[in-house]
Amino acid sequence: MKTIQRATLFAMLTALFAVASCAWRPYSGEVRPSAEEMQGQNMTVADDGTITWIQDRLEVRMRPVTDEELNRQFGGGDLGPYSENPFTYGGVEDFYTGDDKQRFSVFMLGVKNYQYPKVRVLGDIVLESSNERKYYDLNMKQLDRYFRAYAIGYRGNEYGVYKERRAILQSTMFRRQDIFSGQELEGYVLFEPLHTDVSDMTVLVKDLVIRFDYRGEPVEAVDIPFHFEREIGREFPDGSVELSKR
Repeated sequence: MKTIQRATLFAMLTALFAVASCAWRPYSGEVRPSAEEMQGQNMTVADDGTITWIQDRLEVRMRPVTDEELNRQFGGGDLGPYSENPFTYGGVEDFYTGDDKQRFSVFMLGVKNYQYPKVRVLGDIVLESSNERKYYDLNMKQLDRYFRAYAIGYRGNEYGVYKERRAILQSTMFRRQDIFSGQELEGYVLFEPLHTDVSDMTVLVKDLVIRFDYRGEPVEAVDIPFHFEREIGREFPDGSVELSKR
């Protein structure tokens, strides 16, 4: 009887190790621009990952921003929940994967206007994936509500971190405001973290108004699509990666 039990236990352990050796977790690389020939008209792609749309002397550019870059700029890469950096989790690891958790998907948006009396982004900024997922850019009201929840009871330390995060967001996010001739404006655009099955995506800047009537009402606007991509697939326990076909 004991022999049978030992054999059964051995078989179960063998099966368990076999399953573990075949286990995998979703893999996703960093977001990068699609090739220049995949972009629309009047588009250029720079070595630093910036896509620029040019119409005469009006330029609109967008670039994906990594958590590493944000931690270098705003610090807190090893402070965890007490990091004042609002864009990352401060080095907090995902319980299941051991990787740093991602708080947001971040892009830098810039507008340089030397062509029109004034321009302004009036519409949404939307990230749409090839597998029909859709993400809308997060506004300050949504972000304030999100971070306010961390300041439980408004205790000293938590409230101080909340105020600093809020101040950084207010000073660095892209603002919907008039950009007059000879002016430039840039800031961060934030989305919720991308799902692991998102590979090809388009960030659409809707309703960039380039002409207004005498009352200041919009009369001409353009939509500007920026095309990005990233590798996705499976990562195995030995560190090897099997990329999905695109």
